[in-house]
Amino acid sequence: MTNRDDWDAIVVGSGIGGLVCAAYLAVTGRRVLVLEQHDVAGGNSHVFRRRRAYEFDVGVHYLGDCGPGGVLPAILGGLGLDKRITYREMDQDGFDEIVLPSTSMFMPAGWDRYRRRLKETLPEDAAGLDTFLDICEALGTEMRSALLSGEELTVADLVARTPVTLKWGRHPLSGLFDHCGLSARARTVLAAQSPNYGMGPDQATVSMHATVTDHYVRGAYYPEGGGQMLAAGLVESLEAHGGALLTRAHVTRVLVDGGKVTGVGLADGRSFSAPLVVSNADYRRTVLDLVGAEHFPAKLVTKTREAAMGLPFATLYIALDRPLPERRNANLWWYADDDIGTYYRRLAEGDIDPVSFLFLSFASQKDPQGRAVCPPGHSNFQVMTLCPPEYDRWGVTTGPADGTRYRRVGAYRKSKEEFTEAMLTAAERAIGPFRDHITHLEAATPLTHERYTLSTGGTPFGLADWGGVGVRPDTRTQVEGLHVVGANTRYGSGITGVAVGGIACASAIVGRRLMHEVHDGAVLGDADLLPERDERWDPLAVSRGTGRRHARGLAGIDR
Repeated sequence: MTNRDDWDAIVVGSGIGGLVCAAYLAVTGRRVLVLEQHDVAGGNSHVFRRRRAYEFDVGVHYLGDCGPGGVLPAILGGLGLDKRITYREMDQDGFDEIVLPSTSMFMPAGWDRYRRRLKETLPEDAAGLDTFLDICEALGTEMRSALLSGEELTVADLVARTPVTLKWGRHPLSGLFDHCGLSARARTVLAAQSPNYGMGPDQATVSMHATVTDHYVRGAYYPEGGGQMLAAGLVESLEAHGGALLTRAHVTRVLVDGGKVTGVGLADGRSFSAPLVVSNADYRRTVLDLVGAEHFPAKLVTKTREAAMGLPFATLYIALDRPLPERRNANLWWYADDDIGTYYRRLAEGDIDPVSFLFLSFASQKDPQGRAVCPPGHSNFQVMTLCPPEYDRWGVTTGPADGTRYRRVGAYRKSKEEFTEAMLTAAERAIGPFRDHITHLEAATPLTHERYTLSTGGTPFGLADWGGVGVRPDTRTQVEGLHVVGANTRYGSGITGVAVGGIACASAIVGRRLMHEVHDGAVLGDADLLPERDERWDPLAVSRGTGRRHARGLAGIDR
């Protein structure tokens, strides 16, 4: 199938947004080719293995809204994957533990419980919390209702149905904090999970905060088998319906003739033709490099060149030869200061040592039956913190997407080692001593992230400011036949955000309200076409595509 040169649609990049779009185009009758420059599909959802003993999730740490009627299960279920991708509940009475020097709180599922918990923790802010939560809950409900609507909403419909969103959605989160008269401590507790969208309260909009909060307040979950299960299921659906995935296929050009896309060209000289190209690549690189600025209006090119990106992460992947101390099945959001505004100001100034914020995700607690996570009696967890976006923080002036070979640069290695030490010191402040039990320690910087995903600045969050606060591209572009998906679009980042963008893009192409259809129970994919899975089935191997499924170099797990 992949020997053919002409396709109905080509998807550049295999993050979850690209795979969702590709799978829906395939199940609605298009011949679809997905091209991925990395060794496996999945983008920020992929996993990697070490020492034949540990499997680490790169970007899937928890998912919201995966219970009955959930958005992500509906999207995957519409492809016939409801029995192949399942979810484990985290502690619904406290799936996120927020720890400040002066207080701590477990965030529960359910807006009513969340409100009660906040007012118990912050009684002096009770009145302001009510105002804040009334606005966020209403906005989250309005946005979700609009997403699931079965009809195309006009501007007049939106004005009538989303009054809170129209009033508050584009305001900065800090503006709503001011309106509610909230203390610094209350602002920190409320915005503690703001690294979920890579922006502080002065930059993030109320809409972004409210929709992400609403997403998790509807319940927190983890995919059984880890994040690679998402990509593997989508690849199975794509291939079962006549599509194909090529990995190690680096697209360097989207071909345009007479204002219309005609296909793509690869780094190895191959080319494939199609009248429709969906770019799941970084938006800035799509416009300026893959397509070329000459094919877009000058104003769009200017704001794309000048766009600010969400903040990137540095991550430690850690395995221990002992279990973690007993704790709830909850993430930990740890802050060394009660004022989140001070934290983001320090970050903007490049002042990140000592490390004053950490997110800890405990994979071996979330999926204790997962055969690949770690051996019995061991533990597996990730420690993450936000970083300044500038390259010079890491001792280089350009990034790997521009061809910079940074990993052996002395200044980079020194910066990475020093920051690893600072993160370990903070992590032991957060959860107690563990260094004597480390069996694997690996650090990833924003340059690491950029090397694997080619995202501008190594961020998983996409655009933070694209010519205006809260402004982001739609999936359609000004070039005929060219669409975009992924973390840079108006549908947001995170697994569910990009999945929603993927199905929205497919909907625009096929002219159907697919999100409404599948949330209403429609199954467009034929589950009978999906391949059988035996005891040797490996989601990482499946995510390489049929042509490279059995190629050498795939890391295994000894169990």
